[in-house]
Amino acid sequence: MSRLPEDYIDAEHRLGAHNYKPLDVILTKGEGIWLWDVEGNRYLDCLSAYSAVNQGHCHPKIFEAMVKQASKLTLTSRAFRNDQLAYFYEEIAALTGSHKVLPMNSGAEAVETAIKAVRKWGYEVKGVKKNEAEIIVCSDNFHGRTMGIVGFSTDPVARQGFGPFAPGFRVVPFGDFEAFAAAVTPNTVAFLVEPIQGEAGVVIPPAGYFARVRELCTEKGITLILDEIQTGLGRTGKLLAEEHEGIEADVTLVGKALSGGFYPVSAVLSNSEVLGVLKPGQHGSTFGGNPLACAIARAALKVLVEEGMIENAEREGDYFRKGLASIRSNAVREVRGRGLMLAVELHPEAGGARRYCEALQAEGILAKDTHDHTIRIAPPLVIRREDVDWALERFDKVLTRLS
Repeated sequence: MSRLPEDYIDAEHRLGAHNYKPLDVILTKGEGIWLWDVEGNRYLDCLSAYSAVNQGHCHPKIFEAMVKQASKLTLTSRAFRNDQLAYFYEEIAALTGSHKVLPMNSGAEAVETAIKAVRKWGYEVKGVKKNEAEIIVCSDNFHGRTMGIVGFSTDPVARQGFGPFAPGFRVVPFGDFEAFAAAVTPNTVAFLVEPIQGEAGVVIPPAGYFARVRELCTEKGITLILDEIQTGLGRTGKLLAEEHEGIEADVTLVGKALSGGFYPVSAVLSNSEVLGVLKPGQHGSTFGGNPLACAIARAALKVLVEEGMIENAEREGDYFRKGLASIRSNAVREVRGRGLMLAVELHPEAGGARRYCEALQAEGILAKDTHDHTIRIAPPLVIRREDVDWALERFDKVLTRLS
């Protein structure tokens, strides 16, 4: 690991809140799948800013769209119309098959927006009694860190010290259909769930789980909310991860790669019945749907499709996963994933995933540990076969040497 400037680290430690524990690398440049630190060392990015840079760092076409729009108009608020928003609506709706779009900024805002909308839908359309609406969520979920969201998190680190929390949520095990079915009541208005749990360690539900969930939601009049903020926009080898089981959500949440890493952009995708309950003054955002965000998002979606990134994620992700699974290491408990959303889970006695990520950094790879024993691997979707082979050599070296 290269030595870091002591004055920079000292300033960060003294002046910044200590709510992150980053690897000791100071990055200064990015291009495609590569990152460079302040000392000129190059790294393969195997995190992609938690899938926010699916299109690769500093994609030239997204950059061009950003600069062009920034020179004309950046923000008007939604008090006035702008000449980018309707085009963004048309293009993302056509791509995803949505009927209504509500733009926001961060992923967490999109989740909070969905919670508000489905509760109001429950009262006005489904007929649930006032203040009795319930939303079912899953254990080990990660939908953000706002007050509303951490209240139904099962992660003690996320929850401890932040109560009291808002009521109205029921927690069931992820991937357990019978538990979900048993939790449904006449007051259930929604099921909020990730198609694949990313922060939990790339946890994939049993085959057929979501098909059964979709069927029950339709039968019981429950809105199925899929949080595709990390899984969506090509990450799993499909435009949306719901496609792996051939289902369609009632509400889909997208963000992160919606801007290709250039700007905070998220969106709630749904239908007129759900989003139609929101009237002027009941929800909004000063920056949501601003012309700069819309221009960037339009370019980000365009390159994702036109440059074959989704298909590349499926092809190279399958190759990457099989390569990781072929590594003979006593430290590895399981390799799993879909597309370029991958994970290597280590045995508890391996000494924790953090030290493996630090060793990978020394070999020129930046990856992230999660839940103590899992290495998350999510390179930009523009990665090539020779780059995957290069990465596999280094994963092999680290996983066998430290085991």
